[in-house]
Amino acid sequence: MPDDRDELLRALTDVLDRAGQGQRVEVGCLGGHGRTGTALACLAVLTGTPAADAVDWVRANYCYKAVEADSQHELVATFRS
Repeated sequence: MPDDRDELLRALTDVLDRAGQGQRVEVGCLGGHGRTGTALACLAVLTGTPAADAVDWVRANYCYKAVEADSQHELVATFRS
């Protein structure tokens, strides 16, 4: 889990900005499920997906194992609140 939520927001906003400019971006971690899924769910929230639906969206569109830990679910649920 990130220590600084503001830094997480800045990093994910940067990812969206670069992708919006046509740059290729990559989001990943060692296993590709917990941290990657959490980041993708937070990105989904930033692009308008309701936080309550973001994990389900990532699981349906990326990987059914995404967002593993309770703390990751909580981060997504409260990401922009």
